[in-house]
Amino acid sequence: MQKPGIIEGADGRCRCSWHQGLADYERYHDAEWGLPVVDDIRLFEKICLEGFQSGLSWLTILRKRDNFRAAFAGFDFNKVALFDEADIERCVADAGIIRHRGKIVSTINNARRAVELRDEFGSLAKFFWSYEPDTSERPAVMDLDTLRANPTTPTSVRLSKDLKKRGWTFVGPTTVYAFMQAMGLVNDHLDGCYRQPEVQALKDAFVRP
Repeated sequence: MQKPGIIEGADGRCRCSWHQGLADYERYHDAEWGLPVVDDIRLFEKICLEGFQSGLSWLTILRKRDNFRAAFAGFDFNKVALFDEADIERCVADAGIIRHRGKIVSTINNARRAVELRDEFGSLAKFFWSYEPDTSERPAVMDLDTLRANPTTPTSVRLSKDLKKRGWTFVGPTTVYAFMQAMGLVNDHLDGCYRQPEVQALKDAFVRP
């Protein structure tokens, strides 16, 4: 009998059910979600895309991710920090991304804050991984889009407050928790998912910055 929240794929592997059997979602689940990330560009990209996801499904953002990368200089925050009003208007006119002016402006603001954070801590990774929670800290509901609508954890609340204090925007505690899940600060693959022990092994061997 399959455990709650688990579905069996066409390949016979059991996975977290939130990927809904969609090929691109399944690839994301298998190859990216929950793997520990130390690369500053990827960390910055993810927290920005989580901000864009607010009010939408992650699948919508995932399918536009290459367009976002093209619009925002590959999420190199050193470059995005130099964006000006012309870049804002260019992004607002870009039908390939989410044309939300507030979120576009937020991404540029957060790039500038990311430069400050990197200069203070040496890397974004060192800052974010300092918020790796205890393994017992886990929400009760493990559905990807539901998670984006409701839960927080004490650590995501603290990280959100810290980022906001530093001037970051669109970084509420639920957005931050989704970021923590995706970047491997927590392993929220469900028991019964074939990736759960694999991701945990990578996390156990991971050298924290």
